[in-house]
Amino acid sequence: MKFAHLADCHIGAWKDAKLRNINTKAFERAIDICIEKKVDFIVIAGDLFNTSMPAIDDLKLVVQKLNELKHKNIPVYLIAGSHDFSPSGKTMLDVLESASLFFNVAKGEVINDKLKLNFTFDKKTNVKITGMIGKRGSLEKKYYEQLLKDNLEKESGYKIFLFHSLLSELKPKDLEKAESQPLSFLPKYFDYYAGGHPHFVFHAKEKDYGTIAYPGPLFPNNFAELEKLGRGGFYIVENNKLDFEPIQIYNTSNIKIDCNHKTPEQVNEALVNEIKGKEFINTIITIRLFGSLESGKQSDIGMKEIFEQLYDKGAYFVMKNTNALTTKEFEEIKVSSGSVEEIEKSVIKEHLGQAKFENMSSEQQEKLIQILIEVLSLEKDEGEKVADFENRVKTEMDKVFEIRD
Repeated sequence: MKFAHLADCHIGAWKDAKLRNINTKAFERAIDICIEKKVDFIVIAGDLFNTSMPAIDDLKLVVQKLNELKHKNIPVYLIAGSHDFSPSGKTMLDVLESASLFFNVAKGEVINDKLKLNFTFDKKTNVKITGMIGKRGSLEKKYYEQLLKDNLEKESGYKIFLFHSLLSELKPKDLEKAESQPLSFLPKYFDYYAGGHPHFVFHAKEKDYGTIAYPGPLFPNNFAELEKLGRGGFYIVENNKLDFEPIQIYNTSNIKIDCNHKTPEQVNEALVNEIKGKEFINTIITIRLFGSLESGKQSDIGMKEIFEQLYDKGAYFVMKNTNALTTKEFEEIKVSSGSVEEIEKSVIKEHLGQAKFENMSSEQQEKLIQILIEVLSLEKDEGEKVADFENRVKTEMDKVFEIRD
């Protein structure tokens, strides 16, 4: 038996014109590898898309590849992640599933206020697959708290559990402050736990839990991830052995300059020395400037000329980050770093208490605000009238406050 484990494809994540299709290219490359390697099936552990209603061009390309898999009898099993899940329950994943392009395995029923998940059977291998959706702000926690595990743990045969959460016991240091769920939330005695959500590559065997794996993103989704990961990838699992398949759409190169006690002229000289004698054919280049300039302003560094030199050397795309660059002439501004969810949570916590919520704890206030952010992040459907969209958002807001009451 051989299967592929993908996660966090985030198709449509990059907004810049030159990077806009890069996640789609990574997805196409991954599917081609799966076909070439003759996998029996593919699991996707959430965030196939970066939004519940992706752009038509992105959707078209994904449908073409999923349809190719269907014709080659390679089924796809997935769950919704924190990005392609919709609080309203309306997501493009439902449309694609109705077209039999994949199977959503996060299916079950409510029994006496408890959630009972059902297994989806892969006909070719007899593998049994189920899983739990991911939600923004780790709000899937309540589902795990209500989950009936007995039927899942007693089921015989080879079993795979898909999940879209960071597990507390497996946190890397750079994610130690990120929201997470305990390992004990997962049902025991599965052979393979296909994880998604945190963007790092990891796998290990845990007692009573089998192999727990995170393949990371199919392609880095922001500046920091390009620096840290350089490329994306996924796992191919055969006979319980994991092989990581890297996805390299473009080369990547990182330039970091410590600007402490330097003048803009010295920073510019350091940048010139970094790129001297090098070629950057088809390369995405990140430039991070940090520290406090001894004198002058950021605009004195002359980044325009540096960019021109890099493009003359064949660079595909150049981006810079000066969030941590300051001057002695201005008061230091602290800028949060991390994922969108982490920044949102940080801002919410910082400003809790400025609004009055009667009979609500800080934790309850924080959760309410996160839910409101989800609702207010709803996007207008293709062809939906503005008035209908506004009424839909209002209805979802009413539901939130009915729950609150």
